[in-house]
Amino acid sequence: MIEILKAILFGLVEGITEWLPISSTGHMILLNEFVTLDVSPEFWEMFLVVIQLGAILAVVVLFWGKLFPFKLKEKPVIQKDIFDMWFKIIAACIPAAVVGLLFDEQLEALFYNPVSVSIALIVFGIAFIIIENKNKELKPRVTELSQITYKTAMIIGLFQLIAAVFPGTSRSGATILGALLIGVSRTVAAEFTFFLAIPVMLGASLLKIVKFGLAFTGAEAVILLVGMAVAFIVSVIVIRFLMGYIKKHDFKVFGWYRIVLGVVVLAYFYLIK
Repeated sequence: MIEILKAILFGLVEGITEWLPISSTGHMILLNEFVTLDVSPEFWEMFLVVIQLGAILAVVVLFWGKLFPFKLKEKPVIQKDIFDMWFKIIAACIPAAVVGLLFDEQLEALFYNPVSVSIALIVFGIAFIIIENKNKELKPRVTELSQITYKTAMIIGLFQLIAAVFPGTSRSGATILGALLIGVSRTVAAEFTFFLAIPVMLGASLLKIVKFGLAFTGAEAVILLVGMAVAFIVSVIVIRFLMGYIKKHDFKVFGWYRIVLGVVVLAYFYLIK
């Protein structure tokens, strides 16, 4: 029962931090210092990634109308604009997918540590504040998903690559920041970021499951399913909140939060621990 409660807590943190541009990795590192699942290191490594499947499902449910390319009426209709968007999403995911497949273990060994995560949190927090101040008087040139070109998608994909290399950057934070930098509106930047997460997280989760194998114990299966279910429920709430919030506010508050969290992580691991 204690392990299930821990899984609920991890699912709660995952659901909140995966979609807000504040780095789920940074929060998971801190949480793991105080709440540790009684599981094998191999299962823990897999759990941290596969729990994201619950968060992905939230995006699919909330944005089904913008993601499913078929209208099933009396006569099925193919929505070409949605197909076109999926091709752009796949194109944008290629750089991060290639790097992840080739260098996943090396990057994890090099950068999955408190210093790297803290630096990424602080640097991208400062970047959010600078870019939002810079864009304050500018009108975004991309205000609809249909206006995203392949060039725009690839540029956003390169920012996603930064997140794949440096944990703590935040995948959503990096892609939103890249989109804002090239004139995409906050709403479109957030939506496209959510959609980019589907193939990225699905691919990463499948790789981790294949690597771990399907030999789950009953307890491990329950822990994983509970974490995913909680991440799904919380993600639905957080995504709805974020989409409403950014219609009236900018991302600077998340920039300041990232800076504070980065300092806290550094202070904990080098002054307190």
